[in-house]
Amino acid sequence: GQGVDEPLSATGFRQADAAGLFLSNVKFTHVFSSDLLRAKQTAATILGKNKFCKDLEIKYDARLRERKYGVAEGRPLTDLKAMAKAAGEQCPSFTPSGGETLDEVRERARDFFEFLCRLAVELEQKEQDMHGAPSRSSGTSEEQLVFPWTNHCSEAELSSSNGGSSKILDANILVVSHGAYMRNWIGYFVSDLNCTLPTNLTKSQLSSVSPNTGVSHFIIKLENGNLLKPEITCVCLNQDSHL
Repeated sequence: GQGVDEPLSATGFRQADAAGLFLSNVKFTHVFSSDLLRAKQTAATILGKNKFCKDLEIKYDARLRERKYGVAEGRPLTDLKAMAKAAGEQCPSFTPSGGETLDEVRERARDFFEFLCRLAVELEQKEQDMHGAPSRSSGTSEEQLVFPWTNHCSEAELSSSNGGSSKILDANILVVSHGAYMRNWIGYFVSDLNCTLPTNLTKSQLSSVSPNTGVSHFIIKLENGNLLKPEITCVCLNQDSHL
């Protein structure tokens, strides 16, 4: 939850190191993190391993915090399940006293995602204003965005050229958040925005919480800067081959 702001454990730092190595060749343009300590440390560790953007500023945003669990925070998961059972409900739809509902979490996710879309459109507009036309052709090898998971995902249709590794994107954004929050965000992508999913993804995988430092990759297309109809493709979900 939000109320117990504990640092990463030794295991957590090892997992963050592994994620950083896994993502070390990806050239991010922006990094956003939850403002809770465990997410801050994860984001800093990932960037510390990166070959291109060690000095990129991490922007912290309270909209990326974990779901608030009220009276259940700081207690074992078994306690939360017992509370839900006593109320005649089941996790994760059960909301403990003082906690956030799933709808409230999803509203935070929607608000943050729309903010990211506006950011990407503004970047593209600035590019056009500076150069007269969008310049998104292949760059030098140093500019390439190398996605490590393309070898693991059959649905990785990143672009028509070279598996997408040489296409310069308007924005390539790393978001570091939390398991229950991200599950709600992905639910919003699928149910509200008709996100295209990998064909081999099962329903149980879609509804499961990501392992710590699990990596999910989404391609967002905003045709002609249309913020109302983002086209979203999930390349991979909760990828954990680095662990």
